[in-house]
Amino acid sequence: MRIKYKEILYSVFFFFLAGLCEIGGGYLVWLWLRESYSWILGVFGGLVLFLYGIVPTFQKTHFHRTYAAYGGIFIIMAIGWGYFFEGIVPDTFDIIGTIIAMIGVIIIFYYPRKEGEKIGIDSSN
Repeated sequence: MRIKYKEILYSVFFFFLAGLCEIGGGYLVWLWLRESYSWILGVFGGLVLFLYGIVPTFQKTHFHRTYAAYGGIFIIMAIGWGYFFEGIVPDTFDIIGTIIAMIGVIIIFYYPRKEGEKIGIDSSN
């Protein structure tokens, strides 16, 4: 099987974009409700979360497989968000968990399946 780097980059881009929409939008709502920021942040967060619902439709595989893999990506991105935006250094268990999540993403989304079955990248070529 030939590795299709362009298609892998395509899927990783949409994972990253969806992660930014979900975590970023959720964070804005969090700031509004938990940290007493303006309601405008909450509205903007809701709009960003709506975009999160659209982004996964650009993935080239089944709904269940896309969302299962997104779960792992969001674990990784949420830990990164905590580090970069809140200054919380991941501990050993955070790092172990993100490694396990990444292995899950690779198996669920990118591991080759039976001939003709869709995987995380377009296997029709």
